[in-house]
Amino acid sequence: MERIEIKLAGSGGQGLLTAGKLLAEAALAEGKRVVEVKNYGPEARLGSSSSDIIISDSEIYYPRAERPHALLVMNQESYNKFGPKVADGGIMIVDTDFVSSPRSFNNARLYAYNLTTTAKDETGYPMTANILGLALLVCLTGVVKKESLAEAIKASLASKEKFIPPNLKALDVGFELAKKLSCG
Repeated sequence: MERIEIKLAGSGGQGLLTAGKLLAEAALAEGKRVVEVKNYGPEARLGSSSSDIIISDSEIYYPRAERPHALLVMNQESYNKFGPKVADGGIMIVDTDFVSSPRSFNNARLYAYNLTTTAKDETGYPMTANILGLALLVCLTGVVKKESLAEAIKASLASKEKFIPPNLKALDVGFELAKKLSCG
């Protein structure tokens, strides 16, 4: 695997830093090299936050996703800031519950969905939108296996067992949606 740069960005409280950690743990479990960098806005909650995840089979010398191959954005500010930086021909996943009139940048494939509403409707928990979006990203890129991500979710939520089923449901829903689009 070549180096793949991924950025997950949105508002604090949307769980994107957690999603980044889960993706990094899934990649590590598969024996890949990983660097994860969290970026926080000045506000404790509802401010901007993002997670850069670099995954590779070889050494990683630079830890930032300057031109992400895959970008998940869940608010307007992050879309405006990071959308133009997506790699040429990359993937953009946008939560249309919080981003209005998204368009593609740099010939990226745009997947625009109401992730938060779908998460609420399918799992009963709108906060599982991060996992639904991450599942789309993972299925569309093939960066890790679904099973590795499921195991990372279970391990992360071991002390909060009641949240495991809705998060695994969000994972399934995200993969089902992505399979309808293009991944196997």
